[in-house]
Amino acid sequence: MTRLKNWKILCTLALLTGVAHAGTIEMKVYGLVCGFCAQGIEKTLRKNPATADVVVSLEDKLVAVATRDGADISDAELTRALTDSGYDVKGISRTQRSLEQIRAQLKQDKK
Repeated sequence: MTRLKNWKILCTLALLTGVAHAGTIEMKVYGLVCGFCAQGIEKTLRKNPATADVVVSLEDKLVAVATRDGADISDAELTRALTDSGYDVKGISRTQRSLEQIRAQLKQDKK
């Protein structure tokens, strides 16, 4: 009985941890050529209520989205939003890097 109770507690904690954690979605996007492109992508992605913040790097063909706690945006939804805006999504991955870490890495790469 104690083992079953411990198992339930562990499963509940694992589920709560996954739900409460805000995530970062990194996408490789082709077709980004100017600052206007970056602004358009940011505006489009910020319309989604699950979006907390967005980073766009033209040089790295990177679009990163931080989601709000407990929220997610499906790959299909992200792909649709970007392809409808005229961009080509080459890859989507969920990472543990924060947008602050991504910004710092992009800044370091420019040096």
